[in-house]
Amino acid sequence: MYNSKIVGLGKFLPDNVVTNQDLEKKIDTSNEWIVERTGINERRHIKKGDGNSTASMGAEAAKIALDRANMSAKDIDLILFATLSPDYYMPGSGVFVQNILNIPTCPAMDIRNACSGFVFGLATADQFIKTGMYKNILVIGSETQSGAIDMTSRGRDIAVIFGDGAGAAVVTRIESDSTGILSSHLHSEGEYADELVMVAPNMNKWVTEIVSDNDPTDSSYFPYMNGRLVFKNAVSRFEEVIKAGLKHNNLNSSQISLLIPHQANLRISQFVQKKFQLRDDQVYNNIMRYGNTTAASIPIALTEAWEEGKVKDGNIIVLAAFGAGFSWGSNVIKW
Repeated sequence: MYNSKIVGLGKFLPDNVVTNQDLEKKIDTSNEWIVERTGINERRHIKKGDGNSTASMGAEAAKIALDRANMSAKDIDLILFATLSPDYYMPGSGVFVQNILNIPTCPAMDIRNACSGFVFGLATADQFIKTGMYKNILVIGSETQSGAIDMTSRGRDIAVIFGDGAGAAVVTRIESDSTGILSSHLHSEGEYADELVMVAPNMNKWVTEIVSDNDPTDSSYFPYMNGRLVFKNAVSRFEEVIKAGLKHNNLNSSQISLLIPHQANLRISQFVQKKFQLRDDQVYNNIMRYGNTTAASIPIALTEAWEEGKVKDGNIIVLAAFGAGFSWGSNVIKW
């Protein structure tokens, strides 16, 4: 039976750093308020005209991952692109990456699971490889959220959190079952779909209606989050899905070499760390520098941890995410 293994990682962040002090000048907030509630000090935003987009950043991260995997773009059999901020309403951003990388007729598929997108993407890649359908798969998480954020005091709870960036992983087929992606555990709960949502534009409220209404109180085309409910569900679902991964593989929390949670909120990560009694060196956080980059947060953090020498052969790496849908999941990997 085939197994799948990550053999290359890459990340890309825009140069433009937006600090909490920068946000203080635009909206009714403070550095202390932001740090206390989220743990974020700064994030990256693209600038109009800098050439960055969701697809282009994903492609840049992919180029680095391919180089580190000692592969060329033409070795890729499938592109899985996780994002909630695609370049266009249609087609998906994966085809733009395919074009940038000049991979002729390679299938490309977008995954719309918001903050859980990369975990779902990695699980999907794993299954395609285990069935023997594909050998080398490029999994990308990329986001450009800064252009769709309400940068006024009305939207401050969202505006202070989100950032732009991309991460990528090259997943390949191996014939050893002693290493690679050991298992994935995925869940969704549509009952709460409206609690973390961006409603418009949609097919019942298209751009023409928004423009003709010209309603300054309409915030339907900005992200909405029921913060308290999201936090409550996130901490419980993180715990459940990490436990499920450990149990499936006959592991306990002390055997986790590194937990990389979705970088939603430092307080959530700290809560999960405490629940599993993990040391600081067993959990990787970089939300302080990049904010919440949704589908990109885990591949960016995984890449950065690997670059810092915190991911080594034989390590047990656990990825876990929770996001809109609600959706949540985990991947357990033996590096």
